[in-house]
Amino acid sequence: MIPITGYADRWSVGHNQTIEFKISSDFDEPYSVRLVRITCADSNPNGPGILEEDLSSIFCGKFPSRKQQAKLGSYGQIQTAGKLPHHDQYTIAANVWPTLAGEGRQTIMCIRNKDHSITVDLYLDESACLCANINETTVISTNTALQNRTWYSVWCSLNLETGTVSIGQTAHLENCAGIENGFETTQCESLPSLSAVDDILIAASATDIEARHFNGKIERPGIFHNVFAQNSLIDLSNRTENSTPIAAWDFSQGISTQSITDIGPLELHGSLTNCPTRAMRGSNWSGQEMAWKHAPQEYGAIHFHDDDIYDCQWQTDFKFTIPDDFPSAMYSMRIECQDAFEDIPFYVRPKTGKPQSKICVIIPTFTYTVYNNQARSIAGPGYSALVKERGTRPWTPDEIRNFGLSTYNDHTDGSGISLSSRLRPSLTMRPKYITIFQPYAESGMRHLPADTHLLAWLEHLGHNYDVITDDDIHAEGATLLKPYRVVLTMSHPEYHTTNTLDAIFDYSRTGGRLMYMGGNGFYWKVGIRDDLPGMVEIRRAEGGIRTWAAEPGEYYNALDGEYGGMWLRNGRPPQRLAGVGFTGQGDFQGTYYRKNPAVPNNYQWVFDGIEDEILGDFGLSGGGAAGFELDRVDYALGSPLNTVVLASSETYPDHFVLVPEEILSHQKTRSGEPVEKLIRSDMVIFETSQNGFVFSVGSITYCGSLPWNGFDNNISRLTQNVLERFLVD
Repeated sequence: MIPITGYADRWSVGHNQTIEFKISSDFDEPYSVRLVRITCADSNPNGPGILEEDLSSIFCGKFPSRKQQAKLGSYGQIQTAGKLPHHDQYTIAANVWPTLAGEGRQTIMCIRNKDHSITVDLYLDESACLCANINETTVISTNTALQNRTWYSVWCSLNLETGTVSIGQTAHLENCAGIENGFETTQCESLPSLSAVDDILIAASATDIEARHFNGKIERPGIFHNVFAQNSLIDLSNRTENSTPIAAWDFSQGISTQSITDIGPLELHGSLTNCPTRAMRGSNWSGQEMAWKHAPQEYGAIHFHDDDIYDCQWQTDFKFTIPDDFPSAMYSMRIECQDAFEDIPFYVRPKTGKPQSKICVIIPTFTYTVYNNQARSIAGPGYSALVKERGTRPWTPDEIRNFGLSTYNDHTDGSGISLSSRLRPSLTMRPKYITIFQPYAESGMRHLPADTHLLAWLEHLGHNYDVITDDDIHAEGATLLKPYRVVLTMSHPEYHTTNTLDAIFDYSRTGGRLMYMGGNGFYWKVGIRDDLPGMVEIRRAEGGIRTWAAEPGEYYNALDGEYGGMWLRNGRPPQRLAGVGFTGQGDFQGTYYRKNPAVPNNYQWVFDGIEDEILGDFGLSGGGAAGFELDRVDYALGSPLNTVVLASSETYPDHFVLVPEEILSHQKTRSGEPVEKLIRSDMVIFETSQNGFVFSVGSITYCGSLPWNGFDNNISRLTQNVLERFLVD
């Protein structure tokens, strides 16, 4: 386990604003905290090393250690507060679609008293059989296992007059081999009255760590004032005998929210914890509508998971208010106790309308959040030895999963993770974290620590710069970027909302100079909501290189209702913005660019001081400037016709492949060109309106070459030529 960790309540903070830090420490003694300014977070001896400024004089202190736990698992909760009337007979029921049946006890619905003792718990047992626990004394089971990924109506009926308890399950599929219904009755001396109920839980039996979370979809849970007959089905839409509820929660209402709506007479509305997945196909999904907004009644299911996580809701241990004169930059709170350490990075944005520089760097916080806590199967003796040698962070999500994983991983039940949050400890988005462990990876850093290669390069050249995050741009738009002569991206600005994409495009087409310093950028569309700060949603729809695929009919974001997936499928290919777009990917290995001999005279200044034909056959990321994920020009997809290819990469190992969206069949690519011609990175430049320009490098590993050889190399010189020319009015 990680001995000390924590998180902040935000990525970006402005002057005179306060950022809060929440810490969990296993130690008995106080831990120390000091502020540092981060310039380079890569300890590879082949690079500049760790570059940071100790700012203890501005903020430091000691704080008492305390353990705070992350409560994984999603559920719904309804506070009834004694509002349920007494009935001589009643039924609790729901439609369920289990995904991990047989893997431990999992509660479907739980009714609790004021002391939180269980009165009725409807659950699946360790054998996947439907059971009910009455007053924690009487257990009844159908003794018939439910099958995974099959819709059932399940219920428990109580007749207080006769003391009879019945339990049943009815599959929605008919004449299907292996799908059995089940029904059982028993007697119980004392049955609980609804009038004593204080709250109702859906998909959990408690709100603490031992919650017995349900894995799978739940639909139309309710309490009905009659006893169900054998083979009953729950169908509120058709007003069957089971559709006269005391309370009935219709999950097709409020799909974008964390609220659940009771359509019964008492209006006992509830809330969701840890953001289970909504806009899921229900038992009545017809396939006639793919957009849940067009047929919400067919998307009335919520997929709960035992490893869902949104906000750890830890208590704040200390705060820091940004001084009025603080420079915009990347900072971190360094937490230390004995031999253990933690870094919690954050970014101070410039004052609105008052830039401190002509240069702005966009921090890809949406991408950081989407990748947060990605397990990559890197842990092992070799990785541990490298960590020890370089003094980097030893903890990985491969081994520590109690803070949730990333959208590049699967839930416990095998379904893809579509929601990721920053309001939890991160093992990966930290200075000094080695992301990739491969023989040719060099530093092996990606995202946040790798992006400091660019910051270190800017500072080495003596350039001041401001930092603005995706979160800032989404909220405030292109006006944030307008004051800057040059805007640079980091190495992997992959995930964007409509707002961020619009803002960057508008900036680059109205006189701004954009330097796209990475690869596989502007690729996936994400959704967010203002009332869920720190949460990002991705639906991996239709195509693209991806670690899981969304189910048909589940391509639209729950958070904003917009069509998800690739920006290409949304009619906005990256080529339109940057001149290049994602074309190929391999292991974390880089090769070189070859200068294009046909570069016109008016762009020869890009190569001032460079005599080499081969560019970037070196680097801290994959050993070369053109590697891992590659972008190329494609005029058919929107590369501006005046795009000039400055250089292109070549000579890739066999592990590099063409992206799926470029493949039409085993014999034909979308463009008609051979596969080997399409796997390349193009470095390009083009002019836009009002004397604007776009320069794109088309490679994730490019920035890793900037610091090579003490920043004295042809990639550094070329990029400097572009930056300094772009800075000229």
